[in-house]
Amino acid sequence: MTNRVKKICPISHEKILKQIGQIADREKISVYAVGGYVRDQILKKETKEIDFVVGENGPLFAKKVKQQLHGHGLVVYEQFGTASLIVDDVKLEFVTAREERYEKESRKPIIEKSDILSDLERRDFTINTLALGINKDNFGKILDPFGGLKDMKAKTIRTPLDPDRTFSDDPLRILRAARFASQLSFRVNPQIIRSMENQRERLKIVSQERITDELFRILSHPRPSVGFQILKQTHVLDIVFPELIDLVGIEQRDTYHHKDVFEHTMKVVDNLARISDNPRLRFVGLIHDIGKPRVKQFVEGTGWTFHGHELVGERLSKKICNRLKLPKEYRKYSQKLIHLHMRPIQLIGEEVTDSAIRRLIVQAGEKIDDLMKLCRADITSGNPKWVKRYLNNFEYLINRMKEVEEKDRIRAFQSPVRGEEIMEVCGIGPGPLVGKLKSMIEEAILEGQVKNEHDAAYRYLMTIKDDVLSHCNEKADTDSKMGSHAQQGNSHGV
Repeated sequence: MTNRVKKICPISHEKILKQIGQIADREKISVYAVGGYVRDQILKKETKEIDFVVGENGPLFAKKVKQQLHGHGLVVYEQFGTASLIVDDVKLEFVTAREERYEKESRKPIIEKSDILSDLERRDFTINTLALGINKDNFGKILDPFGGLKDMKAKTIRTPLDPDRTFSDDPLRILRAARFASQLSFRVNPQIIRSMENQRERLKIVSQERITDELFRILSHPRPSVGFQILKQTHVLDIVFPELIDLVGIEQRDTYHHKDVFEHTMKVVDNLARISDNPRLRFVGLIHDIGKPRVKQFVEGTGWTFHGHELVGERLSKKICNRLKLPKEYRKYSQKLIHLHMRPIQLIGEEVTDSAIRRLIVQAGEKIDDLMKLCRADITSGNPKWVKRYLNNFEYLINRMKEVEEKDRIRAFQSPVRGEEIMEVCGIGPGPLVGKLKSMIEEAILEGQVKNEHDAAYRYLMTIKDDVLSHCNEKADTDSKMGSHAQQGNSHGV
């Protein structure tokens, strides 16, 4: 049941563990470092969090650690028997050894005090049931009652108890299985796969916030596709993200796509994971083609087409963000990038004009860099020649954008002549006419007729203001006369 593992801990952590072990010895209680900390140390992964199981009162022991090691930030949850604090920039969490029972319609456990073995038994996966002794008589020894070390060596996700019970007790563990597979590049035991599918309906008792958090954790890892493929295989995706299931089997036939839309999406998300750690951008990669099933149309000789899918996807992304309870900035960010994600690809096939580039930069604004990363990741052909060709064209477009941007200072663009100055020069008050003149200046700059600088824009305003004001006055007179005739007609009973 126990195995000796030498030098499992980095020296900085070893110092803290020995100090806490000495406190435990003085208090005559057993304390173990457990779970993810032990797993990550064996995998040689850096961590700044350590979880402990305490044989007696966890919060009381945490208070003694804080006092003797000069910790700070103590937070206590007496009802759960847990407490956390920070020592030397390491977050420490202490929990009283416990066992849990669950009611059928809730994932909130009924907690009872227990021992270390019962505490490890209640955990989700065997790789998280390892406990590291820190008392003097067992320092550095691994308690491994459920074969966690063997499963780590085999790179396998397995539950310590019957998986149906494990997932039924806490169905969020279904998503955690997919998350750990992505995080660690481990395979999920076939029995676990079957149980995930059997128990998937239990996810309906889990709050949307917790589900969304797990989905984004999957997205945060080097190969998010691993987790999402498992969720698809077990039909869990049908429950937590049905729009993605709609992409399955929607075939694509063009020069740089070669998979169905779901498989293409998985490739895009993995591509983004290699070039960006921005969670919002990875999320957009996951839903950028979400509108395709709504607009698919088969064209003989071409295959499936998806004209306008970016507009439909823009609308759908708002509903998805609201359902996932994401912050408002996620919704706005997603809508803009999905709306624009076809524009750079379309420019690749055109003679790229300065005007087209200016418009793209202005439309994307501060999100232009993320848009270009998304578009680069969107090139997923299985044909290396096509990939090379499109990436070369893409690099050409990026270089052209840099040239235009340096020349015209177009990013975060708006008219160099502001509304107050337009009103003063033209002798008009606030209203639609100010916006019209400002838009005309901006349009002239985007078309390359006017330089993006104040003096040039001011001179352009002076050349157009009289005609615009005259036209508006004539229109106002015409509207006034028509209104007068209509009133006369009404007065005569017409």
